[in-house]
Amino acid sequence: MRAIEITQYGKPEVLQICNRAIPQAGTGEVLIKVHAAGVNRPDVFQRMGHYPVPVGASDLPGLEIAGEIVSGDVSGSAFKLGDMVCSLVQGGGYAEYCVAPVQQCLPVPLGLSLLEAASLPETYFTVWANIFDRAKMLPGETLLVQGGTSGIGVAAIQIAAALGHRVFSTAGSDDKCRTAELLGSERSINYRTEDFMDVIKSVTDGRGVDVILDMVAGDYLSREVNCLADDGRLVIIALLGGSRADLDLSQVLRRRLTITGSTLRPRPIAFKAAIAQQLYSHVWPLLETKQIKPVIYKTFPLEQAALAHTLMESSQHVGKIMLQI
Repeated sequence: MRAIEITQYGKPEVLQICNRAIPQAGTGEVLIKVHAAGVNRPDVFQRMGHYPVPVGASDLPGLEIAGEIVSGDVSGSAFKLGDMVCSLVQGGGYAEYCVAPVQQCLPVPLGLSLLEAASLPETYFTVWANIFDRAKMLPGETLLVQGGTSGIGVAAIQIAAALGHRVFSTAGSDDKCRTAELLGSERSINYRTEDFMDVIKSVTDGRGVDVILDMVAGDYLSREVNCLADDGRLVIIALLGGSRADLDLSQVLRRRLTITGSTLRPRPIAFKAAIAQQLYSHVWPLLETKQIKPVIYKTFPLEQAALAHTLMESSQHVGKIMLQI
């Protein structure tokens, strides 16, 4: 099969087309003939040598795919050979064939193409695991999404808004802010020209938000603590702004704040399978009734994966960057 491998750590050019043996599905796994794969920020970190591959996972990049189940173990699942599915995977998505745990597979939502379905797993699993499981956002609570027009941000805004939450977001330009608002953000804040802490305090009448989904960290943390409501929860999922911060811990004590974080890739299959079931129950109906939608910015052929990474690093995109296999 054709695949994209990381020939050495470095710039996007280190991504090169190669020939690999088709992987074999084991117990509880299926082999998927890949039609499309998503490009995500962790792929960039892996290419640069900053995101270790879990033991036993493919060294090929790519954490989400959609395609046809062509072989493997479908016993005890709702799937059969020939079914079209999308799946979260630990790696190997930038290839013509990829192995996936059958418990992490989901049917392609009615009305969506395979390309659109491939844009869902990494971002949707991440959003559900962190906002609704880890932060335990309750009905009526409010959310701030940092990076509202990223793949994660677009998914978080749409899902939370469709489920009835007030959502606020940040983005890097006025045009991106308008896009975030069209997707369901009540107010999107241009972080280059406004202070998100001041705006959040204003739009919530000084109360703050209940949950913040943060992929920046660094010097954002102190301001995020200041714009959390009492009993608020801050969930960190990436460190684009750096891994260190100065923090007034007295606020954490006095206002009963929770600061937590997570990474999804190394978690066990059972953990991800539980998220898949939550998505199927609560989010797939929203996709099938068009209350939320995939947002795909640009699609590249597999052999142009380096260009896809260059675009990802430019942060010019809104929504997902995809590879068509």
